[in-house]
Amino acid sequence: MSAPTFNDVTDEEQYQDLRGYFKSLGADISEENSEEGFLVDLRDVINSCDLCLKETNESDAECTLNSIVSLLIMVPVAESEPLMNTFCEKLTKAPNLKMACVCFKVLQNLFAGIGEHSPLCFDVFFHLVRVAGQTDNIQMVFKDLNKLKSWLAEMKVNTEKTQKLFRLLHEVLIECKQSEMAAKVMIELLGTYTEDNASQARDDAHKCIVTSLADPNTFLMDHLLALKPVRFLEGELIHDLLTIFVSEKLSAYLTFYATNKDFVNSLGLPHEQNLQKMRLLTFMQMSETQKEIPFSVVESELQLKAGEVEGFIIDVLRTKLVRAKIDELQQRVQVSSTMHRTFGKPQWQQLREIITRWQNDLSQVQAQVNTVLRSTYESVPTVQA
Repeated sequence: MSAPTFNDVTDEEQYQDLRGYFKSLGADISEENSEEGFLVDLRDVINSCDLCLKETNESDAECTLNSIVSLLIMVPVAESEPLMNTFCEKLTKAPNLKMACVCFKVLQNLFAGIGEHSPLCFDVFFHLVRVAGQTDNIQMVFKDLNKLKSWLAEMKVNTEKTQKLFRLLHEVLIECKQSEMAAKVMIELLGTYTEDNASQARDDAHKCIVTSLADPNTFLMDHLLALKPVRFLEGELIHDLLTIFVSEKLSAYLTFYATNKDFVNSLGLPHEQNLQKMRLLTFMQMSETQKEIPFSVVESELQLKAGEVEGFIIDVLRTKLVRAKIDELQQRVQVSSTMHRTFGKPQWQQLREIITRWQNDLSQVQAQVNTVLRSTYESVPTVQA
């Protein structure tokens, strides 16, 4: 993809046009090109380029910035890196949404212009993600986590830069209300730490836990406990709270909240939302061992008022974590299946037993079919020639 140009003139004329244009916007810049060469011209132009985001309309700003892109992509990598980063940084500071959208398109042109295999493409992509968050365009630059990981590996991006990108992606995805993908990115981020540096991921681990607890669509969190940075938090209140949401019942949460109310509130986790999630999780746990649950038991275990059970069960069914039917006549819930809150050795053993039973059943069916076929074959009369 070729980058748009300011006008059909030589580079020297283009620099002079840009200098004059920014001078007219109030930039402290000479209208004449520098005797020191085009790199100084490009540096001066880039240092002034944010003025067009404040003083002109979107069309003029886009044209001007794309002109700089067309000049910037022609500079050798060794000389363009500081200029590229300065330019990108200025485009992340648009004064309003309309200009931010202009900056997003210009950064797309820059990324396409240098190519996704350029040594500078990571830095451009990083800034592109920032602006995508400002304009709610994250899906235009990031959709597939596996593809992103493959690209980072191909480009040999170091761990520090990878962590920096994952951290930014998590923030942007949360802002764009893509909590499920944000959680996946955060888990990838925490997975980049080792036993030796897990303590450095304290803030990320803390944020990961809070994000998971706050997300109304996240219910299964036992995998977080296996992450090294999360294990590093053992013994702290945040880890205790996560453990409750992973495997404990509503009563355990209420006891924790009564003792640590200020802590829970400081996390920005609404108590009523926590109650609803813990009720759902507690009902899932009850459903693992009980296929028929009386309304009275649901009311007692989940501390619901009379008449609230049916509405609660409907909420449970919407999550698709439990399959059940409401028996109004018998005042009970009939559970047909449920997701397990945790999946450890007992669940693997249960799965093994189920698969073994299926295998045995299929073997019996196959044996019966073979018997029928053999009997049929033997009963067919032989035709004499």
